Amino acid sequence: MSQQPEHFRQAPRPITLGAIQMSCGWDAAANIAKAEQLVREAASRGAQLILLPELFETPYFCIEQDARHLKLARTVEESPAVKHFSTVARELGVVLPISFFERAGPAYFNSIAILDADGSRLGIYRKSHIPNGPGYQEKSYFTPGDTGFKVWRTRYARIGVGICWDQWFPEAARAMALAGAEVLLYPTAIGTEPPPALPVNSRDHWQRTQQGHAAANLMPLAAANRYGLERSLQDPEGLYIRFYGSSFITDAMGAKVAQAPEKGDAVLTASFDLEQTAAMRDNWFVFRDRRPDLYGSLTSLDGIVRS
Repeated sequence: MSQQPEHFRQAPRPITLGAIQMSCGWDAAANIAKAEQLVREAASRGAQLILLPELFETPYFCIEQDARHLKLARTVEESPAVKHFSTVARELGVVLPISFFERAGPAYFNSIAILDADGSRLGIYRKSHIPNGPGYQEKSYFTPGDTGFKVWRTRYARIGVGICWDQWFPEAARAMALAGAEVLLYPTAIGTEPPPALPVNSRDHWQRTQQGHAAANLMPLAAANRYGLERSLQDPEGLYIRFYGSSFITDAMGAKVAQAPEKGDAVLTASFDLEQTAAMRDNWFVFRDRRPDLYGSLTSLDGIVRS
């Protein structure tokens, strides 16, 4: 039997992803403690890269417009969650993208600090797409992010992270894939549309959209959501969102391999071979056959290509 050439032989690169689902109350210290407990459970199951939900330190305060909530913002150096989980990441040897409400000078951002497995902070991503609608009043709090879509080389994988509304935009996922991401991560806070809108449960649409990102870019994806009924402080009897959980992990073909229920704290894990998924991308040729010379309309707001 002839021996395979050296460049045909690739060592496996296994990774286990974790996704955390949890409810969030107004006791930030209790939320951080619960998040740590769930992270530790994921790590005990072998997870090396663990995703927590968006803005898990508090309820989703963007349900209403109230400038007093701006007092929740902290610089990345001051953030209790970032400081706390830096120690946890170092102790457990896990990578933790940590969502927090960032204050930077006069600006406020919905941000993610990327903590590597030694606890070091690799950088920050600031949410690019800022929604504004009933129950999702984020433009009252967050400046559109100025970091662009980024990829970080962590101990276990090159990761790209989008935040909630970012997850609806295929351009964001593709930009991270082109920058070298091997795994896509989407912390989120999403639920049924609040009154007075007609009841709409976007859960299946939400999942399918991200499954498409995984499939189109041929890489695993994790989405971590909160769950539970959260009410406006200003209008507790009228305005509420029922966050529908359903956090999930997909494989590189977009198939769900782990999913949480709509209610209840949950820890999801799934394992992949990043060398195998890289070979899959090479063999599907979706990057080789791209035609960026024909995609000019994507760079304009109105779809018109201008010379």
